[in-house]
Amino acid sequence: MATEKGDEKAQLAHIDQTAGEYDRERQGSRSQSVSLNRNVTARIQNPLAGIPRDTLYYNVEQFAQEANLQDMVPLLKKGALVAQDPPAFEQVDDLDEIERDALRNEVLHKWRQPKALYFTVILCSIGAAVQGWDQTGSNGANLSWPVDFDVPDIVPKTGEVPGIDYDRNTWIVGVVNAGPYLGSAFIGCWLSDPLNYYIGRRGTIFISAIFCFLPVIGSGVAQDWPQLFVTRLLLGLGMGAKASTVPIYAAENCPAAIRGGLVMSWQMWTAFGIFLGFCANLAVYDIVPIGWRLQLGSAIIPAIPLLIGVYFCPESPRWYIKKGRYAEAFRSLCRLRNTPLQAARDLYYIHAQIQEEADIIGKSNYVTRFLELFTIPRVRRATGASFTVMLAQQMCGINIIAFYSSTVFVEAGATNREALLASFGFGLVNFVFAWPAVWTIDTWGRRALLLFTFPQMAWTLLGAGLCFLIPEESRAHLGMIAFFIFLFAAFYSPGEGPVPFTYSAEVFPLSHREVGMAWAVATCLFWAAVLSITFPRLLRAFTPLGAFCFYAGLNVTALVLIFFFVPETKQRTLEELDYVFAVPTRTHAKYQLTQALPWWFKRYVLQQKNAVLAPLYHFEGATAADQAVAVREGQAAYEAKGAEAA
Repeated sequence: MATEKGDEKAQLAHIDQTAGEYDRERQGSRSQSVSLNRNVTARIQNPLAGIPRDTLYYNVEQFAQEANLQDMVPLLKKGALVAQDPPAFEQVDDLDEIERDALRNEVLHKWRQPKALYFTVILCSIGAAVQGWDQTGSNGANLSWPVDFDVPDIVPKTGEVPGIDYDRNTWIVGVVNAGPYLGSAFIGCWLSDPLNYYIGRRGTIFISAIFCFLPVIGSGVAQDWPQLFVTRLLLGLGMGAKASTVPIYAAENCPAAIRGGLVMSWQMWTAFGIFLGFCANLAVYDIVPIGWRLQLGSAIIPAIPLLIGVYFCPESPRWYIKKGRYAEAFRSLCRLRNTPLQAARDLYYIHAQIQEEADIIGKSNYVTRFLELFTIPRVRRATGASFTVMLAQQMCGINIIAFYSSTVFVEAGATNREALLASFGFGLVNFVFAWPAVWTIDTWGRRALLLFTFPQMAWTLLGAGLCFLIPEESRAHLGMIAFFIFLFAAFYSPGEGPVPFTYSAEVFPLSHREVGMAWAVATCLFWAAVLSITFPRLLRAFTPLGAFCFYAGLNVTALVLIFFFVPETKQRTLEELDYVFAVPTRTHAKYQLTQALPWWFKRYVLQQKNAVLAPLYHFEGATAADQAVAVREGQAAYEAKGAEAA
């Protein structure tokens, strides 16, 4: 035993004496590493790849000492070895069979996750349902509150009533409906960065839930349209901070293999909240004279479990790491992963990538972080891509239906009850067709879903607009309009529905994740506010036919933007995405135009099955996604060996 201790001391002394050599070795490795600002070769590199084992062990020991985790050094070393070369975990001698099985199950049974992770995702889903319900409460109420507040915006079938300025009233209705989105875009979203900085992800969600609870009650008891506007504006504070935080919180807690499927629950349960909002609208619409007040106030129902449940969830381990609270980060990861080994692996891997980010970003305050969204190349590309997908969500036209479907159906000749029933059908389709994306978003990918669904949304909106040409006396008039709107929702829900918030939550480096997500959500909700304000007037000026054709054209424009400016992110860890967004935009766009587009034409138009597309990204060293290939190959070999033995 004494000899072993002496050998260990000698080894540590050797490491101390040669620390300068190790520093030079690490520096040499970094000088050859991929630039996180200008990755012109489109290489994606594991930040631990290529580091000699002795050096890796030394780095782990230094990290453990700085993080006050000395009692975890053996576990951290095993975790670092697994993180360095994920496909080769079977060759790591120190792993026991339970740990190997857990790593295999990340591929073979990737949905086998701890209860704490699923509880966190459920809580995030409730937050999304609050968002959706808040959006649709005004949809049904729009048929009643303007009349009660003497600002009617819909011309009766008998003709205009003298003395009523319908043009002015459409602007008032639009501004009131835009209140939550104005509050979100200009205040709520931007509060998320300082709130996250000081009180964490859970604290921010709690504060936002308060603002999704109290103003909703206020909207139900408002006595005139300015009061209603103020309560909706305050609601926007909660909606903006929540929408900027919940997807990040979910993304930071989920493993890479299922991150898209779980994070997209934000949109899926937003769709569910929209559906529940339409149900509430239909249930109380004929309770005169307070029906519309109940429609607006019913959104408090999902806010209550959100307020209570958030403190039963683990805090984001990446937030703890960002604050230097490594022991708490490890405890949080232990709740979110199946074994301590996986928690130690993720802890050290996240730390290593944050060190890489720090080399190019350094320390900054709120103002400089915002400015760096547009000045640091790697961050600027993420900013542009998130802006594109968020803007596209408004360009596609989904919210002209979510906000004003009842108004549109009344314009199509429906009664109030028929309009609410048709809106209920839209909400149901929107929710049901969001489910496939749980699987497709991590298999087809974010980009592929967008490129497939946008052309479909364009022709379905065009079809809905053209159906307004059918004589109103015909039963086909309302039926065909509703059919094409439902078809539009069916294509939207698995594509542009879940992708924007999932995508924006994962593309920014940890240092800029809060302010980046705030930018993305503010973009989305600002244009939602513009749509909400302008659509009533647009509908009156363009007629429904012109309005629907206008948005069909915007779908085509959004398709072009996505094709050139939105890189794929599926099944990459949040840290590996640094290398994806280090690829210059020009390199990405040129590849899509000169290689991807010609290949697609040859393969699917000319039906040339032998057409080959050279990949854009080249992976150096083993990355997390490569583990799937290694595990499946190992499983196949094991099963074949068992069959031979039998």
